Amino acid sequence: IKKNCIVTLDYTVFDTNETLLDSGSTPLTYLHGGYGDLFDKIEEALEGKGVGESIHIQLSPKDAFGEYKQEFVLIEDRNQFEDDLEVGQNVEMVFSEGEDEEIVLTYSVVEILEDKVILDANHPLAGVTIIFDGTVIGVREATSDEIEKRLLAHEEPLGVQHN
Repeated sequence: IKKNCIVTLDYTVFDTNETLLDSGSTPLTYLHGGYGDLFDKIEEALEGKGVGESIHIQLSPKDAFGEYKQEFVLIEDRNQFEDDLEVGQNVEMVFSEGEDEEIVLTYSVVEILEDKVILDANHPLAGVTIIFDGTVIGVREATSDEIEKRLLAHEEPLGVQHN
């Protein structure tokens, strides 16, 4: 595995209590080489590996889904939302950033109270130390089209997505 290879992995993700977080039911395919498709520490561990080789790596929150940030939690008035709002649903909130700029953040509804809604924009695994086990099941050179498309669509990963 080296820069600009398409890599396919069988993988699982656990937390430090050995709770399965992702069974990897579908193999993960990504473009290797710092394109943001996988966490940097996982790419580093895979560098130079070949088909059949495995890695076992523990990632701190800062190297994975980030630290949990209390400032990403909002409490909003219930009347701002539709009646059919449900816990677990994602909602987008728009914030003004200066005169002409808006920021849109996606929040998960974590609790619905009588007159308030609690929203959280943290990734569900923010603050969690994870253990990634992966076995390489495929490696090939990427085509120039695959590399170009990845550079153009940098915000749309082929594999693992980080929010």
